[in-house]
Amino acid sequence: MSRVDHAWLRMDTEANLMMIVGVWSLRPVIKLQALRERVAERLLKYPRFRQKVVEDSVLGAQWVLDREFDIAHHVIAELPLPLRGQSRADVLRERVAELCSQPLDMARPLWQMQLIEDMGDGSSALIVRVHHCIADGIALIAVMLSITDDGQPPPQRRATAEPESPDWLLDAFLRPLSNLTVKAIGLTGAGLSRGVDAMKSAGAPVDASLEMARLGYQAVSDVAAFALMPDDSPTRLKGQPGPRKRVAWDSSLALDEVRAVGKALGASINDVLLACAAGAIGQYLRAHGEDTAGKEIRAMVPVNLRPLEDAWQLGNRFGLVPLVLPVGIENPLERLYAVRARMAELKGSFQPVMAFGLLSVAGLLIKPVQHAMLNIFAKKATAVMTNVPGPERPLKFCGSTVEQVMFWVPQSGGIGVGLSILTYAGRVQFGLVTDRGLCPDPETVVAGFAPEFDKLLLLSLMLPWGESAA
Repeated sequence: MSRVDHAWLRMDTEANLMMIVGVWSLRPVIKLQALRERVAERLLKYPRFRQKVVEDSVLGAQWVLDREFDIAHHVIAELPLPLRGQSRADVLRERVAELCSQPLDMARPLWQMQLIEDMGDGSSALIVRVHHCIADGIALIAVMLSITDDGQPPPQRRATAEPESPDWLLDAFLRPLSNLTVKAIGLTGAGLSRGVDAMKSAGAPVDASLEMARLGYQAVSDVAAFALMPDDSPTRLKGQPGPRKRVAWDSSLALDEVRAVGKALGASINDVLLACAAGAIGQYLRAHGEDTAGKEIRAMVPVNLRPLEDAWQLGNRFGLVPLVLPVGIENPLERLYAVRARMAELKGSFQPVMAFGLLSVAGLLIKPVQHAMLNIFAKKATAVMTNVPGPERPLKFCGSTVEQVMFWVPQSGGIGVGLSILTYAGRVQFGLVTDRGLCPDPETVVAGFAPEFDKLLLLSLMLPWGESAA
């Protein structure tokens, strides 16, 4: 097991379990036997899903084949949900929240699927939990796509492949730079690709040296900026979380409308969605009596650090960047342009690679020291946030249509809020998982997402015909 994966394995606390949790809504219903057959046929082609973790004081954590593997322990049926006067969606959210706080069995492979065969309306709900030490979110999306009806199986490992070089400490910092592409690393593409090009420019040693010196200065500056970053603004969303969680999600926005508003206002789709999220959070805080004037909260955003075509290899290969959300700006247009400016500042940053290196170092340390190191992230942030583009067309799974997809990444240390934005089949899915003590009603925040977008939509419609905002 790599040091980064080992760090995620040891990051579990009573308050925050390091599981990625997802929900699929499918219509018509699917049966447990069909699900188990699909998992056996497709998912178990990935060796990691048949392996358990064995920890050794000398060798560290190892992936070991579970010779007593039984699919019945991992793919199980839930009884029909009692409604108790609630809507089916409300009861499903309660069950997902319960599972967010229920640890996986460490004596078995660290994943589980719970199928509610019939929600009572002709649909099924599939709840998936995977420990973060198995893979990051980008890799798991690739895995889940591969088990759909039209999914492609993972490529077979070449028998002649050379063994991987030892995973030394210095390598943890340098390896991410050695195999990246602009397409694969999103926000950090410009800066990191220049570093890769410089290291490969043997034909122009002087230019390469100057470029490497400049990039080295930038990297040191990024490390210093991260270390000196002040702690996050205190709000009701920040505090010591407990084990009980709440979840909520919504898919009321059409992606085409978001794209059109962004184009009219001179912003990207991401800018628009993040501005709406900041607006919904700010409105929630003000509704609970907080003065948000001048306040900002920080969200740690995962950034992919590997080519997407290698996602099937699983493991964790991502860094983190701190994104400031201007929750105190009530003017929606001003907030949008503030978000746009913050996103522009992140381009070319080396902070994702530095965060990856920090996690590699953490995997070497004794557990208390690792927790102390990772609390650096918790003090400087209120939330963990993911923003992932999903399939443009509805997926098919066991013959049924996947009507809705949602997932949540775990919150490490003392962070009590997880925000997920996912585009799927022309809709924007907006989800929130929160600590029950810090935010007992995340559905209120989620309900504020669409109204914030409507404000931007109205402003875009008020522009003179054929013009766009600066």
